[in-house]
Amino acid sequence: MAVEIITKEDLSEFREKLLEDIKGILGRTDEPKKWLKSYQVKNLLKISPGTLQNLRINGTLRFTKIGGILYYKYEDIMQVLEGSASPKKS
Repeated sequence: MAVEIITKEDLSEFREKLLEDIKGILGRTDEPKKWLKSYQVKNLLKISPGTLQNLRINGTLRFTKIGGILYYKYEDIMQVLEGSASPKKS
């Protein structure tokens, strides 16, 4: 009966392969979602509900309302963070 020794490197390699397989099965990527809800935006920007409302009112952050839920484009949020917010939409 042969004995096989497993090293830390073997375990690390197995872990990486396992994580890749699980991500493949779940279809998850490290890319952010295209549309975010209000609570996700507040968590991402670390702002209060009032601040988020002010960003909507003054046109700094565009949004779409569907069935009472506000959605924000991830790319618009990144533009606001970079300081290149688009002008207010009429």
